[in-house]
Amino acid sequence: MSMNHPNDDFPRLLFSNNTATATSTSSCVEQHDGISLDMDWDCDFHDLIESMMSDKGATTENPPLVPCYHGQEGIFNSSSTGLSMADELDHDVDAGESKGLRLVHLLVAAADASTGADKTRELTRVLLAKLKDMTSPNDRTNMERLAAHFTNGLSKLHKEANVQRQPPDHVHDQVDVMLAFQMLQNMSPYVNFGYLTATQAILEAVQHERRIHIVDYDITDGVQWPSLMQALVSRNTGLSAQHLRITALSRTTNGKKSVAAVQEAGRRLTAFAESIGQPFSFHHCRMDSDTFNPSSLKLVRGEAVVINCMLHLPRFGRHQPPNSIISFLSEAKTLNPKLVTLVHEEVGLVGNQGFLYRFMDLLHQFSAIFDSLEAGPARGFVERVIFGPWVSGWLTRIAITDDDAEVEGFASWPLWLATNGFKPVEVSFANRCQSKLLLSLFNDGYVVEELGKNGLVLGWKSRRLVSASFWASCDSSE
Repeated sequence: MSMNHPNDDFPRLLFSNNTATATSTSSCVEQHDGISLDMDWDCDFHDLIESMMSDKGATTENPPLVPCYHGQEGIFNSSSTGLSMADELDHDVDAGESKGLRLVHLLVAAADASTGADKTRELTRVLLAKLKDMTSPNDRTNMERLAAHFTNGLSKLHKEANVQRQPPDHVHDQVDVMLAFQMLQNMSPYVNFGYLTATQAILEAVQHERRIHIVDYDITDGVQWPSLMQALVSRNTGLSAQHLRITALSRTTNGKKSVAAVQEAGRRLTAFAESIGQPFSFHHCRMDSDTFNPSSLKLVRGEAVVINCMLHLPRFGRHQPPNSIISFLSEAKTLNPKLVTLVHEEVGLVGNQGFLYRFMDLLHQFSAIFDSLEAGPARGFVERVIFGPWVSGWLTRIAITDDDAEVEGFASWPLWLATNGFKPVEVSFANRCQSKLLLSLFNDGYVVEELGKNGLVLGWKSRRLVSASFWASCDSSE
């Protein structure tokens, strides 16, 4: 489903929320007795590393195994990520050899050589040269193309003596980025899963509020909010219309382009709200540092505050470290938000494990995402503009993250919120149904499972990709 916008330059949305919500709720209620909310994650598990060791091209030395996260057994799933890519065999090689597995083995060896305790620059150079000879972003198989992006990212780490000063690279034209981002939304539910579940939770939380104030931690192009506006207009008009205010944060440390992108998103949202008759105001809050000052929001008496944190979106420049997000949430808590929406990647970064463990889990994550993407002529463009910089950014991120507490923050947001003055807000039946309706538009293999009573997780077969959870300040009214 698509939503028509009055502005040609506004990215096309997947859903009109009022349509999707009504459809999903109605459909699910009719089938309520037959729906099983316990998703079937049963798959044929095989450990990638064990498979590598049994492969003819593998060495005899066992590399370290990545620990399991969230009850997932093994590191790769033969029907999904590593081995499904590796099964796309090059028929010209000797029987029993898998180019995909050899690439994974070389990547792990290069990562270990580049940053391990016994790092050797010459060995790293040789391994990366071999990988560059074997891969290209234009190769036939998923694993070959993904390996090319990881090779490129590792090469940048190898060249930089101090990766903390490494400038962002592969900066594509903003128009290309927006177009590729829109195409990604049509190829995978990865982005829209977070948008739709968060938007539905917001609609339910502010149903009886006259004024709504959303503080958006990372608004990107603003594509999350037109569907919310449409839903608000559809249920309240005239004197009963709810006023929506969005405050978008930007950081001067992220550069002028980041500030300009926020201002452009505000312009589009204002024009869209006017075209459909939604009372709306947009505020841009610039932060000179990572410290958030709630007094800069200029709150209006009686408005319901919502904190929106989309942490799962592709990052192309400087990332926001967990300590920065923790600082923001700690200060935002003083606003007594009626709802906090938090969507983040399910990357199993665990303290005291080192770069190699984090690298292998990151490879697993992106392998699953690559496997899940729908094929099409636009895929190469999306991989080049979105995934190349995304992989490089993540590799830099895990290479410079030495603080164990910070590493734990990547994967422990629900735990942090639960122990720092926030209470869970239960996921509604309608929200669960809507998320499952979204998956029906894409490849078989996507699944949604519940994360406690206040969260949902999107997965590809055995791998969890992104999770959404909902919270409120313990001091906020019910």
